[in-house]
Amino acid sequence: MTYPYQWEPSIVPIQILRLGQLFILAVPGEFSTMAGRRLRNSVKKTLVQNGITGQIDVVIAGLSNTYSDYITTPEEYSVQRYEGASTIYGPYTLPAYIQEFNKLATALAKHESVDKGPSPPNELNKQWSVVPPVLFDAVPIGKSFGDVKQDVHSSYTRGNSTATVSFWAGNPRNDLMISKTFLTVEHKTNSSGWQVLFTDASWETRFRWKHTSEILGESLATIEWDIPSSAPKGTYRIQHFGHHKRPINHITAYSGTSSQFQVV
Repeated sequence: MTYPYQWEPSIVPIQILRLGQLFILAVPGEFSTMAGRRLRNSVKKTLVQNGITGQIDVVIAGLSNTYSDYITTPEEYSVQRYEGASTIYGPYTLPAYIQEFNKLATALAKHESVDKGPSPPNELNKQWSVVPPVLFDAVPIGKSFGDVKQDVHSSYTRGNSTATVSFWAGNPRNDLMISKTFLTVEHKTNSSGWQVLFTDASWETRFRWKHTSEILGESLATIEWDIPSSAPKGTYRIQHFGHHKRPINHITAYSGTSSQFQVV
């Protein structure tokens, strides 16, 4: 099938990465056990024949860079069970991979360059999505994005307490905050500044978002912090960062801050 683009790749990338005596074969699909053994043994033999000495470990890293279904041996393909019937390039798929990986192994052992070949097409602008777009965000009358709906308590005990705060929020799909964070837990320093100790990447935190009214576009972001026994005592606050969308498709950043609280 080719509409709106090819459903299976016609160009697949392969790689070999070397870390000392460890050789990682990046394969763009799911190798059967026997197919993987044959590939590993063949590549290892090629490396030895081209001057790689000592203990050689060859491992397969499956589903790398793209996905091209299963790769089975010619014998497994001929039986046409699940994996063999899902080997989309035919009975000689594995021999083709072995041939090309051996070329890479030879070049790697001899420190030679190889032609990188054709590049896979970029089909991102053709992809469909069944996820409905964010139409707009809103807050109740008299409220602003980032305002606190339910605040923290004034004090918590380390090791067995969870600080929770909720904010009037925008849909997190407006900005996925890649390499950023939806939240920070901050400790007040002696210089009256604030030090970030936890983010949404921390095991101790949870970020939850839900609509309170899909019709009105209102939603809440709730942040929970399980306070570890190792947390320094002192004054804390929790901040939330996000983006809200207006009906005219304009997306604006906002932030909110909880009240200060004590950890004892």
